Amino acid sequence: MAGTDKTQIDDIDRSMYDFRYEETKDFYRIKNGLTEEIVETLSKEKGDPEWMMEFRLNSLKVYNELKVPEWGPSIDDLDIENIATYVRPNTKMQAKWEDVPDDIKDTFEKLGIPEAERTSLAGVGAQYDSELVYHNVQDEVAKQGVVYMGFEEALKSEQWGPMVKEYFMTLVTPRDHKFAALHGAVWSGGSFVYVPKGVHLSFPLQSYFRLNAKGAGQYEHTLIIVDEDADLHFIEGCSAPKYNVANMHAGCVELFVKKGAHLRYSTIENWSKNMYNLNTKRAKVEENATIEWVSGSFGSHVSYLYPESDLVGKNAKAEFTGITFAGNGQNLDTGAKMVHRAPDTTSLITTKSISKGGGISTYRSAVYIDKNSSGAKASVSCQSLMLDSESRSDTIPAMTVLTDEADVGHEAKIGRISSDAIFYLMSRGIPEDEARSMIVTGFANPVSKELPLEYAVEMNNLIRLEMKGTL
Repeated sequence: MAGTDKTQIDDIDRSMYDFRYEETKDFYRIKNGLTEEIVETLSKEKGDPEWMMEFRLNSLKVYNELKVPEWGPSIDDLDIENIATYVRPNTKMQAKWEDVPDDIKDTFEKLGIPEAERTSLAGVGAQYDSELVYHNVQDEVAKQGVVYMGFEEALKSEQWGPMVKEYFMTLVTPRDHKFAALHGAVWSGGSFVYVPKGVHLSFPLQSYFRLNAKGAGQYEHTLIIVDEDADLHFIEGCSAPKYNVANMHAGCVELFVKKGAHLRYSTIENWSKNMYNLNTKRAKVEENATIEWVSGSFGSHVSYLYPESDLVGKNAKAEFTGITFAGNGQNLDTGAKMVHRAPDTTSLITTKSISKGGGISTYRSAVYIDKNSSGAKASVSCQSLMLDSESRSDTIPAMTVLTDEADVGHEAKIGRISSDAIFYLMSRGIPEDEARSMIVTGFANPVSKELPLEYAVEMNNLIRLEMKGTL
């Protein structure tokens, strides 16, 4: 069996994720490109309130003003003129799983979403291409006053619409960068969550995003507000089949963690390797509140991903734990940003990156401690593992400290699998390929143990799939 694996080095078996369904005439697909006419058509298709159409058009103007970033991986092959910014399956959002169309239902069944909902989740939202197709919240969660609905449903809601308008793209603004502006112009789908004061959810909420369409973009918006002394774990999963043309993901996540609240935000991004992943995530953390990011980045051709935590209240805390796996043809530029703007704030960044088959993994971070943040503590630890001589790993940390009363530490390690460790395991009767996989899985363990069980299993399966391509 080991010998069979070693002959299959051209590609790995991603059949669990690469299956796809062809678009039928029932799908609505907006024409490719990005113009004022396309944005207006999109807004009318969605029935936006007037203020949202104006917001979209203003974002488009900003998009046309801003330049593409030049400091990261090249995205020269990404041509927005060849991307459809909106593709809608011919189905309305359903609250009953049996009412979802069979081909879409089959997609999520294969990805394990309904099973996960039945066993361990308080609520699930499933997005297919540009729209949510399924959303459900368990009764006991709704009885606690927790709101979990599709973002567009919340936008048009008489009760929650004003809150959406108050918070939408105030943390990540269209002027932040070119692809935030793009998101502001063509966003579609996503989730809205509000957890009332003092409510502690014992089970997580989950959104899963599947981009099935060829040559399309996905631009979901996630807005979560965890009110004072409340507690939430939110899980986000993403995948797409592989095509021979570029697909694009430029979603946006805005998290508001109020005084004394706690939010854990877990993500496994498993995009296909024709995907340009240009996602923006940011959290605002108030006094005595905590944000925990747990992130796994697999797949995608190019990624720019740096979740940011703005610590604006005294004793606010942020932790980021992430792993990146870059294989052949991948350039994954990932990390985190911590901004300390109040006294006694604490941040911790722990990242692991793995590269193989000529893949490029770059850790890029920024820690900013302003003059009002006396007593701040910041710690950064990044470790990189290269599985062959063709791969590359870079570390680009930046630290700005404007007060003498801060405790800041940084540690970085880059290395390869020890031949001694391989030899030792093989001397105990373990085949070489299995020995390598064990070492890589152990390297990734600090991240996987922070994930919910079903996602930890998925992450370890992805590592094993990727490892088969190295042997």
